[in-house]
Amino acid sequence: MPEYFHSVRLDEEKCKGCTNCIRFCPTEAIRVRKGKAGIITDRCIDCGVCVRICPHHAKQAVSDPLSMISGFDYPVAIPAPSLYGQFPENIGINRILTALKRLGFREVIEAAQAAELLSVATTELLKRPGTPRPLISSSCPAVVRLIQIRFPSLIDNIARLLSPMEVAARMARKRAPEGANVGVFFISPCAAKVTAIRSPLGHELSSVDGVIAIKDVYLPLLAEIGKIDREEQLSGAGWRGIGWACVEGEGNAVGSGTRISVDGVDHVIDVLDAVENGKLKDVDFIEAMACPGGCIGGPLAVENPYVAKTRVRARGRADSREMSADTLREKFNVDLSWTSDVFSKPAFMLDSDYLKAMIMMEELETINESLPGLDCGSCGAPTCRALAEDIVRGNASLTDCTFKLRENIRKLTEEMMKLEDIKPPGLDK
Repeated sequence: MPEYFHSVRLDEEKCKGCTNCIRFCPTEAIRVRKGKAGIITDRCIDCGVCVRICPHHAKQAVSDPLSMISGFDYPVAIPAPSLYGQFPENIGINRILTALKRLGFREVIEAAQAAELLSVATTELLKRPGTPRPLISSSCPAVVRLIQIRFPSLIDNIARLLSPMEVAARMARKRAPEGANVGVFFISPCAAKVTAIRSPLGHELSSVDGVIAIKDVYLPLLAEIGKIDREEQLSGAGWRGIGWACVEGEGNAVGSGTRISVDGVDHVIDVLDAVENGKLKDVDFIEAMACPGGCIGGPLAVENPYVAKTRVRARGRADSREMSADTLREKFNVDLSWTSDVFSKPAFMLDSDYLKAMIMMEELETINESLPGLDCGSCGAPTCRALAEDIVRGNASLTDCTFKLRENIRKLTEEMMKLEDIKPPGLDK
């Protein structure tokens, strides 16, 4: 099995060894050792929180350059709905999509249209007998990865549906001229989408060739928008698909049963905790988005998410188009379902041997009780409990805690002072 690809990377030269990232990482995947941060790859879900909060820009989300499209005869752009929120409302969607084509793409297929079809599919899935409750959206790859490593008992609750990006990409390949060297590129606000095409979950191979960050096409797009005399009629997405850019957009589009929409990975964790503990049995559907505000809050976007949210919702209100389920299926004649299972990857297990893990857990609890409980981060771990875990795993020592080190120094000093008063027997009077 190929190594899992991570789009979030550390630039050691820029890292100053501050502890901002360890405080905010939702899966405790970062440690600071020897003055530099390090990412525990098994725990990283590529949510991009560290990319947003690092004051030194040492955390970066790897994406593909726009120049990559030149390697294909027939490059196709799949813009995320959040792209529309990056531009003022007086710049219409057709104008944005026309500008995308002028950057070198031969065709543009909106992920928002695929989102409409998936909204219908989710509604039908909720009506199907035996569908687990609550059904959790699979649209955010960071959330799927989070469930995989931290909430493995909820894997069966994930909707076994492809993402809008993947559905649109498959449609793009169907529509392309026969024999063409097709390259499909997603225009993304999200670091996790980069990971999703290199290490897919729910299917073996992605139909997307590259993920280009919104921030990397924003200025070229803006320049092309200003040059357009006649825009092409390229947009076919209605309010349901465009709304997926923001939190509550998918939930409103599904429009069936009792729904919860949650954004921000910390809040997602709280909700999933509640589901795992049986507290949300009366909920039918959970729309969970790792980024604050939804995809508009992604680390690869450029606009303030609150401004982008206002723009996306205004576009949705102005567009009353709504295709029927049959029309959407006819237009996107592709399979929507996962073709492979997602398995648990319990990165938080202390050991695969249950007995050994229990012994390690007891040791962890003992060490944790001896620590000050201040969660100051000066040891390079986010919490005292995380440091205790690192010690049990053999990746840290008790004296990494500043307070325990001072305590040891104090005890050593007292012992040395006592030794100073002791004289050899021959000199003792």
